Amino acid sequence: MRRDLIKTGLAAAFHRTGVDRAIGALVGANHVPLVVGYHRVVEDFAAHAARSIPAMLISRTMLERHLDWIASRFRVIALDELESRLDGGKTLGEPVAAITFDDGYQDVYDHAFPLLQRKGLPAAVFVVTDLIGTSDLQLHDALYLLLAQAFASWPAAPRRLVAVLRGLGIESSAAFDTTAIARGPLAATRALFTALPQADSARVVAALEAEVRIEDGVARALRPLSWEMLSEMHRAGITIGSHTKSHAVLTNERPDTMAEETAGSRRTLEKKLGVPVRHFAYPDGRFSPAVVSAVASAGYRLAFTTCRHRDPRHPRLTLPRRLLWEHSCVDAPKRFSPSVMSCQVNGVFDLVARCRQRHAEDGGRGRHAHARRL
Repeated sequence: MRRDLIKTGLAAAFHRTGVDRAIGALVGANHVPLVVGYHRVVEDFAAHAARSIPAMLISRTMLERHLDWIASRFRVIALDELESRLDGGKTLGEPVAAITFDDGYQDVYDHAFPLLQRKGLPAAVFVVTDLIGTSDLQLHDALYLLLAQAFASWPAAPRRLVAVLRGLGIESSAAFDTTAIARGPLAATRALFTALPQADSARVVAALEAEVRIEDGVARALRPLSWEMLSEMHRAGITIGSHTKSHAVLTNERPDTMAEETAGSRRTLEKKLGVPVRHFAYPDGRFSPAVVSAVASAGYRLAFTTCRHRDPRHPRLTLPRRLLWEHSCVDAPKRFSPSVMSCQVNGVFDLVARCRQRHAEDGGRGRHAHARRL
């Protein structure tokens, strides 16, 4: 609570005196378009936070406050217009912003889509194509829910999980931070999901499913969009982009998998929707030179990450985004704070938060350190 009070007080002071905008100019936040990203949009944050990853949630009420703040200070544009401005060598001139959603959850259709239509705001949805039209869970959601159930029901859960991983040949992997297990299901989910190839993460999920289960009601809340919903959103002006075929963290994958995850998802979207697909978002925001090359080879024109680093060969394929959620722009009592929102947008908090990724190649996979979000 004390940390929240300090953050709130500093944000208010910075915003009142213009320090936040000065820092934005210093760190270059004013020289790139503002692109914000969200995941799930729900009616009741507290109810969903108790049974899913909290930092992937925003309530419809809080999202509306974010959108109103952004629309009052920026002209909100579609990604196609952003692309044309960048490709045409134009300066951005007036402040512009783009709004995006990752993964393709149905609750974006249920709650965000009507809100965007009512306000007349363009947006983009980056989808995981293998899940559209299915009842399957995102792998990171399944992993988290199973780990949460295991930690709640297993005696000495961290030791038992280590035994499960050891049986799969994963516990000793140099890529996996085993100390994260002791910190609970969310830390263990992040450590596993961001360090392992997707095939290994799927093996962990299968092993956990043999011992614990996900309640049907919880799974239903995480269902993906249908193709009909996606088509309706596209016809209404929402840009549809790729978030890979299966949400594989590409820096953990082999080159052939990188190619199929990027190019294969684009082919599927173009076939199903009958429109060109030019925009891509990196799962977990992670990229390496090899991953960026795969995205370029797949034909994407813009691609979005979650940190401020850029690939000098492909700056438009490493555009930064601000991933936001229910508590990212609130004061100490958890109310929306314009001052904190301004500090987020201007990169004030970047000054004290190191980038948790490594953008150089590592063992052919370009593995990164652990990231904060999935």
